Amino acid sequence: MKEEFKTVASFTDAISAEITAGVLRSNGIPAQVFGQATSYPSLNYAINAVEVKVNVEDYDAALQILKQPPQE
Repeated sequence: MKEEFKTVASFTDAISAEITAGVLRSNGIPAQVFGQATSYPSLNYAINAVEVKVNVEDYDAALQILKQPPQE
């Protein structure tokens, strides 16, 4: 069975992507970070290459979670 993923967020840095994926995971949505191919951050800024992806069936729920304001 082929897994299908959808991008829910794109970043220029891996830290922001990992934080976002962590928020989704803590809310029960499996999330993965893709595109951390370079150790030169300036290249990521140029191509916005770091993406957080979720399973297609979790896409709408993930977007709703990411729209919520951060809790203090």
